[in-house]
Amino acid sequence: MRVLVLGGDGYLGWPTALHLSDCGHEVAVLDNFARRRYDEELGSQSLVPIEDLKVRVAAWKEVSGKEIPMYVGDLLDADFLYRAVREFEPEAIIHFGEQRAAPYSMIDREHAVYTQHNNVIGNLNVMYAIAEINPEIHLVKLGTMGEYGTPNIDIEEGWIEIEHNGRKDRMLYPKKAGSFYHLTKVHDSHNIEFGCRIWGMRATDLNQGIVYGQQTEQTTRDPRLATRFDYDAVFGTVLNRFVIQAALGQPLTVYGKGGQTRGMLDIRDTVECLRLAVENPAERGEFRVFNQMTESFSVKQLAELVADTYPGPVQIDYLENPRWELEEHYYNVKHTGLLELGLKPHLLSDTLIESLFPIVEENKHRVDMEKLFPSVKWSSAKNA
Repeated sequence: MRVLVLGGDGYLGWPTALHLSDCGHEVAVLDNFARRRYDEELGSQSLVPIEDLKVRVAAWKEVSGKEIPMYVGDLLDADFLYRAVREFEPEAIIHFGEQRAAPYSMIDREHAVYTQHNNVIGNLNVMYAIAEINPEIHLVKLGTMGEYGTPNIDIEEGWIEIEHNGRKDRMLYPKKAGSFYHLTKVHDSHNIEFGCRIWGMRATDLNQGIVYGQQTEQTTRDPRLATRFDYDAVFGTVLNRFVIQAALGQPLTVYGKGGQTRGMLDIRDTVECLRLAVENPAERGEFRVFNQMTESFSVKQLAELVADTYPGPVQIDYLENPRWELEEHYYNVKHTGLLELGLKPHLLSDTLIESLFPIVEENKHRVDMEKLFPSVKWSSAKNA
């Protein structure tokens, strides 16, 4: 199958492209390198050194013998996007090409507006490119579990059957996003569902949990194929921060009470979920939703797991929470769709020992300690 990966230079886009290529698909990547520019803006960098896209593509050809064509440009440039789709003629488009950090979207007005404009308009351009060039293209869109928020009822897989005043209907599950970034994903989901309903698009919305890990079967074949490992307070994940703090002998910094619970999955499961979605496409007119997660943990549980697993003494500290979020809440997510397609999950407890601790130990000399602490507060419209 011919698959175009938007955001193919990113943390997940790059290993997804390699995984699909390795599984026999013809893959191309498209990117505008915005994620690398965010590093320049914030003065941060990946813990693991990464090569530029040309080097990565050449290295993959060297180790696999397979070509991955590159398209360099912006999804906001509809003419460029249309040319790329017409030239590569994909059967599926995987859409990772958005600003992905909630804290980045909450820095100030400029960053909120940028995130909304970049993500929502870029996604609309992708929808129109499919509708006008080849409506048979299957759109596989990266959403987020953050679209749902933390409701006091079970989180269904995208849709919910409701009864109100004696009448029943099937509706999109209500959304309660926690940042301007998460709101863009909500807008994307609604726009794509509308496109499926009125144009007959075929789309799979992957509401993904927090991804951990940095290595896949393909990226370990050559150091030049490595993907990112973000740990800073804007783009990094809480788990990456905890592992680094443990390795440096620093206290693990839990925000608030630590009762915030989220779904999580290994990066190897992420790339496999994408393969399963691509190889088992949605029907024409179908807006299919998968909750892409394998386990759920509270922040406190994550800290305790790292402390219990790390081969050395670890202290846990509790800080004021810079985010606006419920710190203790109900959280029960239905996530059967991808398991039914054949996903065989990895467990976090295994990944910590097998790869996360060794990766951090090897690269801990690259840590900028100042980047580990929160710099963006949800309650402030202007952050320093």
